[in-house]
Amino acid sequence: MSFKTLAALAGAAAILCGCATAPSAPPSTAAVAPYAETLSVSGRLNVQYLQDGTQQSVTVRFDWQQDAQHTDVALFDPFGTKVAAIAVTPQGATLRQGGNKAPLSADSIDALSARALGWALPVSGLRGWLQGHATAADGKPWSASPAHNEVTTPDGWHLRYVTWQAGSELPRPLRIDADHPGGGGIQQMALRIVIVE
Repeated sequence: MSFKTLAALAGAAAILCGCATAPSAPPSTAAVAPYAETLSVSGRLNVQYLQDGTQQSVTVRFDWQQDAQHTDVALFDPFGTKVAAIAVTPQGATLRQGGNKAPLSADSIDALSARALGWALPVSGLRGWLQGHATAADGKPWSASPAHNEVTTPDGWHLRYVTWQAGSELPRPLRIDADHPGGGGIQQMALRIVIVE
């Protein structure tokens, strides 16, 4: 007799004997909290990207701060050494790397980070993604929930909210997978984001 059959029989016997436990509550289907301009989170980011035909991978820890006008991101290597600091304002973006390298500036942080780091950090999208919000391919606002956890953005990013933080009144993302097939000025990339606080 297979394990599956034994499990089914055991479950039926428990119900018939009145010994079955109450079913656990289904996962929340509520959407995440409304988008907030101000956000402060930390986490880990694994980036896999295609560069000159070769698959590359890098893992960093990040500290993320944003308000209505600014986004500041610090990236650290696995040993805790800051490898880059990114500042984005409506006027443009600046990236400072470790050592004595001069800061780099550009209109677009995506292009700037691709030039300096080898991979593009989609900062404008992440302002919402880290909170469970995005713009869907049809241009409409989209909010994640455990029951509605995947979306593709107008610029081709496919987002999947894999796991959720426990103990929150409203669902809060814990792990986000973001994949881009490449094209439209964006290289083929896969981001794995884990929020730790």
